[in-house]
Amino acid sequence: MTVAVPAGVVITGAITPAVEAILTPDALAFVTDLQRRFNPTRRQLLERRAERQAAINRGETLDFPAETAELRASAWHVAPAPADLNDRRVEITGPTERKMMINALNSGARVFMADFEDALSPTWENVIDGQVNCRDAIRRTIEFQNPDGRVYKLNERTATLVIRPRGWHLVEKHVLIDGAAVSASLFDFGLYFFHNARELLARGSGPYFYLPKLESRFEARLWNEVFTYAQAALGIPHGTIRATVLIETILAALEMDEILYELRDHAAGLNAGRWDYIFSVIKKFAQRSDLILPDRSQVTMTVPFMRAYTELLVHTCHKRGAHAIGGMAAFIPNRRDPVVTENALAKVREDKERESRDGCDGTWVAHPDLVPLVTEIFDAALGDKPHQKDKLREDVQVTAAQILAIGVPGGQITEAGVRLNISVALQYLNAWLNGNGAAAINNLMEDAATAEISRSQLWQWIYHGAKLDDGRPVTAELYTRLRDEELAKLGGSSVGRYEEAAELLDQLVLTPQFVEFLTFPAYQLL
Repeated sequence: MTVAVPAGVVITGAITPAVEAILTPDALAFVTDLQRRFNPTRRQLLERRAERQAAINRGETLDFPAETAELRASAWHVAPAPADLNDRRVEITGPTERKMMINALNSGARVFMADFEDALSPTWENVIDGQVNCRDAIRRTIEFQNPDGRVYKLNERTATLVIRPRGWHLVEKHVLIDGAAVSASLFDFGLYFFHNARELLARGSGPYFYLPKLESRFEARLWNEVFTYAQAALGIPHGTIRATVLIETILAALEMDEILYELRDHAAGLNAGRWDYIFSVIKKFAQRSDLILPDRSQVTMTVPFMRAYTELLVHTCHKRGAHAIGGMAAFIPNRRDPVVTENALAKVREDKERESRDGCDGTWVAHPDLVPLVTEIFDAALGDKPHQKDKLREDVQVTAAQILAIGVPGGQITEAGVRLNISVALQYLNAWLNGNGAAAINNLMEDAATAEISRSQLWQWIYHGAKLDDGRPVTAELYTRLRDEELAKLGGSSVGRYEEAAELLDQLVLTPQFVEFLTFPAYQLL
């Protein structure tokens, strides 16, 4: 099998029937065009990230951008939502794995976010099969036959499909263009858009996206330029694309208005990507000894700095006519332990009732069994309305100081918290290296964000010698001893890919320089 490639393009991944179906000459030409036009700007923006981080390390004071104060104060709105993206009261997320996609589309949720990013281990096979599965789902030909003979097909009514491509910081190493790995963002977006935009329009829908890991309005502007060009290049009407931005970095939290404005013809809303947001807080202030967070279980959505960010998100979205989408409920019901399930569902109810009261127009769940409960909660808040954008939350007056008031009153670091971070990181890295980016751990559906929080906290605690609640400092020696004990509980290094997972975790935690994303070194092991 072979694939005809444009000049300057090399495919290093295996050529399979799926690759032939997706990497057609015209599709590859489209992606190559996007890469050559927009990758230079992407690289400049990543350099800007590094410069900004260096300034933060030097003590730069963060604030809402002074140069865009007039934009924040002026009246403007994003484009109105298309019909099938107007009611978003429950959204389910998951990787682009075939069976999981069918179950998610059939779950009763209004929206399904098919994830090429944090919930997908980006093996070549996973990335290409994900494109095939999205193509088949849109055309309603997707099926899956279980080994036990059960056949999974789409119901008559399914969730609206939204795609999350990988972030600007990632590359797809199996496709080289002019000697460099292609931007994973442009690769994921370009292939999906090329193969499906016209088909989606013909079926009364459209190409909808979730945009991850943005850190500034300039990164949103680049996405908008990509959207504008891609639509014109394929003869798709301007504004057909709709994008919801995950506010999952603390820098983006200070530019919510600006991000919506840059995408205004294509903007659908903002989402409180809370786990990555916590990771971003730790990462950005990793070298600050006065901004150390306690055990991650204590960093809840009700602590002041998290509350400020989510309330500002609702206020900003509704002021601009955009959807405000709440955070993830990652719990997986445990059918063998009804007590665990009952307690977890009570926490989910409390969380989602708070979001609905705050004015969120919808929220995220990770498992189909949560859809009925969360639908019931948002039904009570919305009634017959598709959203509650009329809830302007004019009472919200969030300052940059509140966003930046990092800490948890009374929070502590415990040995149990250190152990949990080690165990979860090991389990997730083992799953990821085995090709599974959405791993069930401790009755939670975890993606890369949880592992990022875990390893970044471990790094920061060791770097600063943070004190446990019993007075002991967190040291490399303590980490190493606890890592060995937690690894033994998981069966030891001979099981699965735990040996590599442990080595990788050591590399991330014990290095003197903080590694920006764990996927950078982990991707080299796939």
